[in-house]
Amino acid sequence: MLRGAIWDLDGTILDSMSAWDHVGENYLRSQGIEPEPDLDEAIATMSLHQAADYFIEHYGVKQTRDELIKSAVAIVDDFYRYEAQLKPHLKEFLAQLHETGVKMCIATATERSLVEAALARCRVLDYFSEIFTCSSVGAGKDEPTIYREALNFLGTDRTNTMVFEDSLHALTTAKKDGFYTTAVYDSHEENQEEIQRLANCRIHDYGEPEEFIDFTKNL
Repeated sequence: MLRGAIWDLDGTILDSMSAWDHVGENYLRSQGIEPEPDLDEAIATMSLHQAADYFIEHYGVKQTRDELIKSAVAIVDDFYRYEAQLKPHLKEFLAQLHETGVKMCIATATERSLVEAALARCRVLDYFSEIFTCSSVGAGKDEPTIYREALNFLGTDRTNTMVFEDSLHALTTAKKDGFYTTAVYDSHEENQEEIQRLANCRIHDYGEPEEFIDFTKNL
């Protein structure tokens, strides 16, 4: 039986990936620096800390890492506080998991203040017992650290815990570390065929989670 769930945020809980599409470019231009054409690809899988270090080392940005992250967060702050919406039917899906006793937490590259603002406004924050960020654990999702810390907090184990992700690189990390994984469809993930193949189960619409339900019945 499913006992724990570790949730990504952007593209998995929130329709919010578009908010980050040009943050790196906009930040660099705000510092009077013209970004290289491959910037988005270069930082696509980085945490905010990793991206900040990359900007400092590669572009010579004069701000400190903390100052840079604060500037980047400010660019998307209003979106999370006032605009970001849940994926369709997610609230009902979370309620069902909660009613069956599944313990849930967040594991995301997005800063905690943005997570709390968006989930509180959408009235689902109380479903999650803790928020782990790549910044708080000191590692991006190219390493399993964030999933391991979340698992330890939940007090569950890999045999009855599900990781929900929409991106191939993050889901690959969790799967390689022995977690069960659910691939949540989001149009911003270009590697749909590969992520769908890799995951234990798939959710295209939270209103139709039959494959997920069938898989977790056997845990």
